[in-house]
Order: sequence, then structure tokens, then C-alpha cells
Amino acid sequence: MSQNTPRPGGVTALAGYSVARVGYGTMQLGSLPGHRAVDPETAVGILQRAVELGVNHFDTAQFYGDGFANRMLRRALAPDGCYADDIAIVSKVGAVVGDGARGLITAQKPHELRAQVEANLATLGIERLAAVNMRRTDVGPLVAIDDQQVDLDDQLAELIALRDEGKIGGIGLSTVSLEQLQHALPAGIVTVQNSYSLLERRDEPMVELTRRERITWAPYFPLGSAFPGFPKVTEEQAVRDAAAALGVTPAQIGLAWLLQHAPHILLIAGTGSLDHLVENTAVGDIRLDADTVAALDGLAAVDGSGAVGVAAGESGVGSGVVRA
Repeated sequence: MSQNTPRPGGVTALAGYSVARVGYGTMQLGSLPGHRAVDPETAVGILQRAVELGVNHFDTAQFYGDGFANRMLRRALAPDGCYADDIAIVSKVGAVVGDGARGLITAQKPHELRAQVEANLATLGIERLAAVNMRRTDVGPLVAIDDQQVDLDDQLAELIALRDEGKIGGIGLSTVSLEQLQHALPAGIVTVQNSYSLLERRDEPMVELTRRERITWAPYFPLGSAFPGFPKVTEEQAVRDAAAALGVTPAQIGLAWLLQHAPHILLIAGTGSLDHLVENTAVGDIRLDADTVAALDGLAAVDGSGAVGVAAGESGVGSGVVRA
């Protein structure tokens, strides 16, 4: 990347790094239920092109393709064995690939979290992750049962130890409630990943809390999902109308809304397409005027608690707060 290449979406601080607000999520590179792995040459090309476009924040997990996504990161970004100093790699722990055809299974115990961090480090070929998101499994689609229902404090203690050892730079949380985040704040949380989009906004109070605490908010399913309860942003007529007016895609409108909604939001949208990668990084240049923002904001309704869900009659999911 040229020193003059701007960071898409501008920059914000994450665990000591100055990262582009438009990052890249590697989930679609590795096979998961509903996703076929991208071939290695294509994956390497996408990752290298992302760097050329100014991306320096990569979100990954060892369980994306059972290590495939991490192997591609290492091959693309550290072909000589050394990553650029400004590259921030953030991973996720709390699940592993099960034996046989079981897909992902929970792995919530402290020693399992440590083993997953070690696996990420080994596969990526690095000594330290910028941050690690601990994926809680209290709610679906992956839910812990029996002895996998682990106390949050025990998990935080292990992550603090890993941070003290220099193996991770910061502690993040994923799929957590407002109460869990508030409880975890003394541990020094640097980032939160929950499902969130202009339609699925039940965590609006958490977005505000993270803004006040200078914690980045990196939503997954930023455009919705095929999973039940995560309405697809690109199917909304107001989104399509805004896209047509600006000459961009509905997906770009959904992502641009996130960037404008709060300055600490980071995008980690992933793709297996070079064309979509270019579109995603270009959203940092899209500016939505006040009328467009108001129309998009109006797609969600505020409930009595201050949380925001999908407005009645929108996206076919009823009224009130959307439940994961």
C-alpha cells in the first residue's frame, strides 16, 4: 500500500492500532454452514487487494474453515514471514470445529479459550493478536449447554492472563448483553461484536455505552442474515430508493449508514468477490444527507426500554425488538 493511500472510512483507535473504519472479515473465505470456501488463489488476491485499498484491520477466527482463513491471511499478508507493523488482526474464540459433520461446537472453558488463542497464533504465524473477541453462547444460533455454560468472570480472568503474557493486545466481547458488557468493563474491554444493522438495532443502548467508553463497535450481520430474526437490509424499499438516488448499491447504503451512525463503528463486512470488496471499501466516500438518514432511521422503532427494533410491518418480522 502506498503511504498516500487513504484508510477507507477514516480511522479510529483499536487496541493501540490506528485502523481503517472499513475493515475486512474473513468468515466468507473459510467454509462454514451456508458458506463454501473460496479457492486459495482467489482468497490471497482478495486479501492483498484489501491492503492495497487501505484496509489494515482484519477480523478472523481459527474456526473459519478450520484454519483456512488464517492460513490465507498468513500467505497473503506475510509471505516473507513478517506482517506490516500497522496490520491489526483480531480473532474470535469460544467455538471450535466439531468432529465429523457436527459443524461448530461451543468451547467456552478457560483452558479452551487459551488453546484457541494459541491455535490462532500458530496458524497466523504471529506472537500477538491485536485483540480477541470472546464469543459468548448464551443465545443462538450457537448455544452452550451443560458444562459449557461458563461464568463470564472465569473467562475474563483467562483473557486477562493472556493479555498480561503479551499474547493478545486487547479483550473484546461478542454476542453479549448490556449487563454482561457493564460487568466486564473493569477488565478493559476494547471492542464489542454483536449483530447490528439499520434494521436490527436492539443493542442501541450498548452502542451508546461503547461510544462513551471509547470501545469500538464492530457489528456482524451488518446487512442482515439468512438466520431467522436478522432481516435483510437490502430488501427494504427505502434502502433501494436511497441507492438509486445516489447511484450505488443497496448494500453500500446499509454499510454507509453504519459509518455515519456513530464514529466508533467499524465495518468488518467480508466477501469472496473482488468487485464486492471494492464496493465495500468505497462506502467510506458515501455521504447520506439528513433526509435520507431520517428515512433509514424510520425503518426501526424504539421500544419502551430505549432499544430499537424493526418497525411494525417492515421486513416481515413483526414489531418490537428483534430477538436473536
